[in-house]
Amino acid sequence: MSTLAETASRGRPHRRMRVDGWRWAGRIFLLFMLIYTAVPMIWMLITSIKSGFAATQFPPQWWPNEPTLASYKKLLDPQNSVGQDFLRFFWNSLFVSTVTTILSVIVAVPAAYAFSRFTFPGRNFLFFAVLLRNMFPAVIFLVPLFVLMRAIGLVNTHGSLILTYLTFGLPLAIWLLKGFYDNIPVQLEQAARIDGATRFQAFIMIVMPLSTPGIIATAIYSFIGAWNEYIYAYTFLSKNEQLTLPVGIQRFFSENTTDFPGLMAASFMMSVPVVVLFLVLQRYFVRALTEGAVKH
Repeated sequence: MSTLAETASRGRPHRRMRVDGWRWAGRIFLLFMLIYTAVPMIWMLITSIKSGFAATQFPPQWWPNEPTLASYKKLLDPQNSVGQDFLRFFWNSLFVSTVTTILSVIVAVPAAYAFSRFTFPGRNFLFFAVLLRNMFPAVIFLVPLFVLMRAIGLVNTHGSLILTYLTFGLPLAIWLLKGFYDNIPVQLEQAARIDGATRFQAFIMIVMPLSTPGIIATAIYSFIGAWNEYIYAYTFLSKNEQLTLPVGIQRFFSENTTDFPGLMAASFMMSVPVVVLFLVLQRYFVRALTEGAVKH
């Protein structure tokens, strides 16, 4: 007995050292990823407060001798042409992303609930057919969609982007919400129906509150996808007053020179809404991913 106890006690420190080693390796990896993602943002912010000459110096000037907010003032000043264009592009992106997000949630919620709760002919085939689109790169659909949008008169309108983003964002939104609904016990709805509630009332009063993290995660995904999209916005829109931020930012490039401080300032301001949205709602996003991925 004593020999067995001694053998077991000798094995514990090695197991603990192995666990601690993996834990520290994970921490180092996370630190590396944090640096990898934070350095570009920091460099972008530093460049945005430089003058045009300091931004193009070589070797680069890591911190400007005379920091300036001139680029931000120019972007936010509606009295000059640059500020007018930037604020218009910002509003266009906000409008398209918000409408796309609202419509995605409205469509994905009942669709995911139907896939999760009901059995009907072709259910599995239809569910995987919805996900089939994600197997192909977006550029494959570019020309056919442009022809379609021109045929129905949606070219140079925000409606073409909203319809496209909604179509491409729904598969993952439905898949994410379905996994979340699968983990909500059906017995809760059955209890509500025994108490006299209809299926719709049980869905509104029981399922919807419990699925709030999944709905918020779906909304975040839809908003970020629409906010950052470039290819379709560049193809479908040509009028200056209709452009979104990803396309409008290229106006800082010209044939002979590039306004790097202005470009970095515009890029930084474009990233702020997404970062703030994710930081505020990240706990719902993480909870939806974890609860939707594990079957209870």
